Amino acid sequence: MYHTIVKKIARKNFEHVNQHDYDAVLKDCVPNVKHRFAGDHALGGERNDVETLRRWLVRLGKVLPNLQLTVTDTWVKGWPHHTTVFVRWLTNTTLANGEAYENRGVHIIVMKWGKVHSLDVHEDSEAVAKALRKQVEAGIKEAVAPKLES
Repeated sequence: MYHTIVKKIARKNFEHVNQHDYDAVLKDCVPNVKHRFAGDHALGGERNDVETLRRWLVRLGKVLPNLQLTVTDTWVKGWPHHTTVFVRWLTNTTLANGEAYENRGVHIIVMKWGKVHSLDVHEDSEAVAKALRKQVEAGIKEAVAPKLES
C-alpha cells in the first residue's frame, strides 16, 4: 500500500511540473534538497537548497515553456524512513523555431518520512544542450544563462 501511495505522489509531481505548479512540487522537499541535472548548459549543475531549485524550475518553464513530461514507469524501494523512487519518463515539446524536441530519462528520488531529500536526473544531456542552443537562437536569452547552483 505504501509503495502505491508513493508512486501516485511521484506521478502527480510530474504533472505539477507540466502545469508549472512548482510550489506544489517544492512543498514535498526538505530545505536542503539536493538536485542534480547533468550537462554544461543553463539547466545543468547541482542545487543544494529549495530556493535554488525553485529558481531552476522557473528557468525550466521559461526555456521550455510547453514541455510535457510523461511518466512511463515508476518503481519504489524501501519504507518511510528511506525510500528510493525510480521514475522513467519521456518528454516532448515544440521549440520556439517550430522543431520538435524529445528526450527520455530517469529520475532517482530519495525520500525520508514523506519528504524529498534528493533528485538525480539522468537524460540525454546533449539533446538538452542542443535544444537550449536553438531556444537562444529564437531569442530566449535565459537558455544560455549561467548554471543555477548552490
